[in-house]
Amino acid sequence: MSNLLPAADTRTQAPFARIAVVGFGLIGGSVALAVRERWPSTHIIAVDRRDVIETALRMHAADVGADDLVMAADAELVVLAAPVRTNIRLLTALGEHIPGNALVTDVGSTKREMVAAARGLPARLRFVGGHPLAGSATGGVAAARPDLFVGRPWILTPADESGEADVAALTLFISALGAAPRRLTPDAHDDLVAYLSHLPQLVVSALMHVVGAHAGEAGLTLAGRGLRDTTRLASSPADVWRDIAATNPDHIGRALDDLIAVLRRMRSDPGGTAMDDTFGSAAEWKRALERVSEGT
Repeated sequence: MSNLLPAADTRTQAPFARIAVVGFGLIGGSVALAVRERWPSTHIIAVDRRDVIETALRMHAADVGADDLVMAADAELVVLAAPVRTNIRLLTALGEHIPGNALVTDVGSTKREMVAAARGLPARLRFVGGHPLAGSATGGVAAARPDLFVGRPWILTPADESGEADVAALTLFISALGAAPRRLTPDAHDDLVAYLSHLPQLVVSALMHVVGAHAGEAGLTLAGRGLRDTTRLASSPADVWRDIAATNPDHIGRALDDLIAVLRRMRSDPGGTAMDDTFGSAAEWKRALERVSEGT
């Protein structure tokens, strides 16, 4: 146990007696482990491939599991934690598999298409979009840990003002897992994370591709720690990021255009004021980033 989550209050009943986590990777598995640590009596249902379920059961991250959404039939909370486009497909199928009332959320990195798809749900299934800004360079359920969300922002993106009770319930839930709830519109979320998360990932992957293709393995033996630190995200799986890019192309496109414009200015004036301006601004914003990071 991590002992980093807020102290459990045994007088407080778990907000959801049965939780189904669909997609038991790093984030889904960490949600389950955090719930298990915070409310040990909660019944956790895992929906994923059989080999993933077997790992989750060995880790005691789930009580039962299967590769079929029918397992989620009696869940009070359904957490969709697969890649974004898979989550959208799963969301549209939930009405066939959950006969009763349930609250549905997701943990995907883009929100507009997810929220739009949720408008087709039957009234008994209420949806509030979610995105925990937490992760690891290593994915998969084996990398899951219960303290992954401690001190990290968790953005909620309700579609409208009609589900305030559900937003409040999820806010209490994610706060108890140690996260810091935030609220944004789906479009504001997708715009912001295009710069905070999507652009850095694409740039790091492109950077490692270019450097590796030019230097080769022999050349990489001369690389310093700066390259290793800068390219920490370069091992991220392409399938997850294909879905992210496909569901946020406009905001990601603008972020890439902004970066390309800066690189072109530096390329056209090597050693000149463009480099001075960029390095000076970067240093200021890096100090700002360190200041706000110290407060989280």
